[in-house]
Amino acid sequence: MGRKNSQRKNVVMLDNDDTDSMSSSSTSRSEMIVSGAEDVQVDKETLLDQCVDALYEKRGSTREKALASIIETFNSDIQHEFVEKKFATLLQQCLNSIKRGTSKEITLASHVLGLLALTAGPGDKAHEILEESVSPITEALKSRSDASKISSLLECLAIITFVGGEEPEETEKSMQLMWQVIHPKIGPNVATAKPSPPMIAAMVSAWSFLLTTVGGLALNPKSWQGSISYFSTLLDKDDRAVRIAAGEALALIFEVGSLEKFSVEDKGSSDRSTDEANKSKDILHIQGLRAKVLNQVRSLSVEAGGKGSAKKDLNSQRNTFRDILEFLEEGYTPESSMKIGGDSLTTTTWCQLIQLNFLKHFLGGGFVKHMQENEFLHTVFGFTPKKKMLSGIEHRISGTEKRMYKSPNSVANKARTQFRNKQRMLSQACSKPFTLFTLG
Repeated sequence: MGRKNSQRKNVVMLDNDDTDSMSSSSTSRSEMIVSGAEDVQVDKETLLDQCVDALYEKRGSTREKALASIIETFNSDIQHEFVEKKFATLLQQCLNSIKRGTSKEITLASHVLGLLALTAGPGDKAHEILEESVSPITEALKSRSDASKISSLLECLAIITFVGGEEPEETEKSMQLMWQVIHPKIGPNVATAKPSPPMIAAMVSAWSFLLTTVGGLALNPKSWQGSISYFSTLLDKDDRAVRIAAGEALALIFEVGSLEKFSVEDKGSSDRSTDEANKSKDILHIQGLRAKVLNQVRSLSVEAGGKGSAKKDLNSQRNTFRDILEFLEEGYTPESSMKIGGDSLTTTTWCQLIQLNFLKHFLGGGFVKHMQENEFLHTVFGFTPKKKMLSGIEHRISGTEKRMYKSPNSVANKARTQFRNKQRMLSQACSKPFTLFTLG
């Protein structure tokens, strides 16, 4: 009985009245789901096929339920074979939902796109997701009526760029699109309504997540002048999530270096004496910014908390800013360790910690499953599950998956090698001894 119930919960549930607005070509398929939902046990591949069929229906609530079921299934298992078979269809239907759906549908479709990219792993498919999604996501971000929708779009853009971005220019383009949500002056035709604290926190977190993949050297300085000052102003905001996100962004900026790209203007001078004078001014400017940030961080690390302040949130803020303070004053980066299936996953830099926290938040209940079985995430964190666990997984990998992921000449394997090399370079950059200034 328990097994039957556990399987039954994976069946997509559609309302009987949803059939009123269904297209004639797919009515029979959807009616099968409706009439048999309580009694028919279906495997996950069949469930996913039915969910994809439901994405063609006219009624938004039907599509929303299908998307929610896809998310649950992608979280519970790594759906390599399904992605291989239905990748193009699922991608296009998610993009249609982002273009025409309600805020709830956009939120769900955005999450499915992120899961699709994480499941596909780096390579042609993930790059196609990024290329096809940038335009509809950009349009959807212009309507900022719903904070949850905007946060989901930003998270989606971060994830698909993290997996599918092959060049620093692609990553920086996504970072600029994020920045426009709260900094309309960077681009035209952007709504001027004041962003809410949840939008700001989501943008800063997504922006920082992508910064971990490119570092400071690859960025265009003209795009990010004054960002340290902006994050500093966020440390004074009332919203605790905004303060924590801004603090982590600042710690990351100091860790990746090239601080002048985030703080001072490009003078454009070719005269050596003028360049030297400007460089001295830049150093003084960065010193002033750092001193201001240090004082703010020190205050937030010991904040007493206001009336009605949640103790858990307050402790989280104190711990975060104590780590940032120790990093700025002593150069020590925070170390974290968590158990996943009996194995320890350890981070030793702000880059790694921000990546881990972002992916953990995005995957939610699917985080452990993906960390145990998703080879792309193994590459990202240098995490290898126990051999016993791997041997247990091996017998479930199909011939299709072996060709996709095991062959030395596979596209996915080559893409993973490229990603691993990029991660290694960034890891080396982030693990260098902390220095106050990195100019040039």
